[in-house]
Amino acid sequence: MMPIDILTAIKARRSIHNFKRDTIDHATLREIFTYGSYAPTHYMKEPWNIKLYERNGKVNFVDAIIASYQRIGMLKTADDQKTQNMIESMKKFLLHIPHHALIYFPNEEGPVRYEEEYAAICAFIQNIQLAAWEYGIGMLWTITPYMHDKRFAEDIGLEGDMVKIAAVMQIGYPEKIPRDKGRTPIDNKLEFISE
Repeated sequence: MMPIDILTAIKARRSIHNFKRDTIDHATLREIFTYGSYAPTHYMKEPWNIKLYERNGKVNFVDAIIASYQRIGMLKTADDQKTQNMIESMKKFLLHIPHHALIYFPNEEGPVRYEEEYAAICAFIQNIQLAAWEYGIGMLWTITPYMHDKRFAEDIGLEGDMVKIAAVMQIGYPEKIPRDKGRTPIDNKLEFISE
C-alpha cells in the first residue's frame, strides 16, 4: 500500500453506501481506531468508546435496531406480509454490512463539557474515516433515531442515562466509490475581518 498524504486523503475520502461482504481483520481495525485516538481531546479525557458488531454479533444489534424503530413508530408492528417483508429487507441490508461500530461516550451534565466531549468524538470519527481510507476501507457515518432511544441502549448493554451514543459507523471494503460531488467554494463561506 502506497501512503498518501493527508491533504489528498481529506479530498479523496467518500462516504460509502455499498460494501463488499469481506470482513476486515482485527489488527487493521485496531490500527484504524488507534489513529482515531490521536484526535484532540479536552483534558485528555479520550471520551470515545466503541462496540464493534460483526459476523454473528450483528444479529442482536440489528434486532435491537428493528425493535427500536417499531417502538418509535418508524416501522409498523403489524403482522401483515408487507410489514414483514419491509422488516426482512431492512435486516438483510444491515446484516450485509460487514462491521457496525457504535461510538458512545459518558453523558456529561453541563452543556460546555458535553460539547467538548462531542467535539472530540467528531474529531475521532473523522480520523478513523481518513485512516480507513488509507487502507482501502470505506465508512458511512450514521446518526439515526434509535441512537436517542434509551431502551435501545439498554438492549445492547449500555446504561441509557449514563452514556450518549454519538454515531454508528458502517464499515467495509467499498463495493462502489461515489463520484466527487465537489464542495461549495470556501469564499462563499469564509469572511475575513481585519479591522
